[in-house]
Amino acid sequence: MASTTSRARRLFVSTLALTGTTERAANRFGTAPFLPALFADRLTHLGGIDPAVFSAQLAACNSFDDNRWTTHWETFADEHTATADAALAVLGGPSTRELLDSTTDVEVRKLGELLAPAVEILADRGPIAPPDAVDRFCALHPENCDAAVALDALIKVVVYEFAASWPGWSPRRLQAYETSHRLCEILLTALAPAMGITVEAVRIPLGSADEVRGYLISPEGAEQLPTVLITNGLEGTLGELTLPLLQHRAEGMTYFVMEMPGTFHYRQPLTPESERVYSAVVDFLAADHRVDAQRIGMLGVSFGAYWSTRMAAVEPRLRAAVANGALADRTFAPTGSIGVPEIIVSTIRRTVGATSVPDMVGKLSALSLRDHLRRIEIPLLVVNGADDSLCRVEDSIDIATYAPNAQLVLYADDDHCAMKHEPEWLDLCIRFFRTHLAAAQN
Repeated sequence: MASTTSRARRLFVSTLALTGTTERAANRFGTAPFLPALFADRLTHLGGIDPAVFSAQLAACNSFDDNRWTTHWETFADEHTATADAALAVLGGPSTRELLDSTTDVEVRKLGELLAPAVEILADRGPIAPPDAVDRFCALHPENCDAAVALDALIKVVVYEFAASWPGWSPRRLQAYETSHRLCEILLTALAPAMGITVEAVRIPLGSADEVRGYLISPEGAEQLPTVLITNGLEGTLGELTLPLLQHRAEGMTYFVMEMPGTFHYRQPLTPESERVYSAVVDFLAADHRVDAQRIGMLGVSFGAYWSTRMAAVEPRLRAAVANGALADRTFAPTGSIGVPEIIVSTIRRTVGATSVPDMVGKLSALSLRDHLRRIEIPLLVVNGADDSLCRVEDSIDIATYAPNAQLVLYADDDHCAMKHEPEWLDLCIRFFRTHLAAAQN
């Protein structure tokens, strides 16, 4: 019965997507039924938000319209901004608006000094941030409670602005994305010294007014370290990748975090030629003194896992790769979109520069990995949830089957990218890179 119900729901969602009537249904039933199943988990895990609180907030959202969607989520961002500003005022620090409007480093440095006593709220949150972290911290360190409250509230502003920006492209959403991005960058650079790392905001020009925007994260004084290039997917941000990664800052590796071409601030669509973007990033990394050019690996998440798989076949400077939740030929097939919400279908269309659904199918088919998999000679770890509701899990199985040096890890009773098991698979990935990038040195 559950299987029949699930299939009926997927067909219903696809029917709304094909007829362009999802917004009308959302006005009546709310947006939650027409979002990816992992939407709430992504944001509650990242922000340390009580799932019950977020569930109530999501239940009150009944439109994907640009203004209504962003206004809904920015209401909660504003609440946390007020909380942060009140705590910062007690500390004698700058307000959130002053930070966002600042054109100098003075306010950012001051923020870092004020929040450093509570840096663990940022640095040790891990992939699934606990909602009670501030309460526990304040019980142990009451003298630094204002710093913890301010830092936690600022992180929640980043996350709620990310929710407001999701999944990008429309004007108000892009404004929210820039706010989330800017504030996240401020927090990372302000608190990097207290975490014993450097966080460099990098811009790599690509021509045609396009660029890669990313974070190069390394231990202080790093020289010639093994390095992992990390890329997310269709509508993920730098912050979503970076905040969970901070817990692994002492692993003796450098990380470069970037968003997938064709998303958010990029101007050019995603095409097979986008592999040149990733090669340009490898060029940049190989020339940096903090990076050992002989020990570079790549981790891709969701659509980014497609690229870590493809680049494992075509980029000879990579020594190991991880693909988590990869989209590939089965998902790209016309039947692969059954059950995918309209908001995701429309985002894919814009990402690949398609003018219609048939055009989108054609552009996705051009991304086939069929001829790439047997060419992958480096170690490849393939990860996913066994019950992926967004992509075909068979894509992960195919990649691991046909890539000669691959291993497959599927987490039972978990969804796309195994989000419920993110602490486990992220630990596994770090061990995988430490093993294989160390071997590349020998």
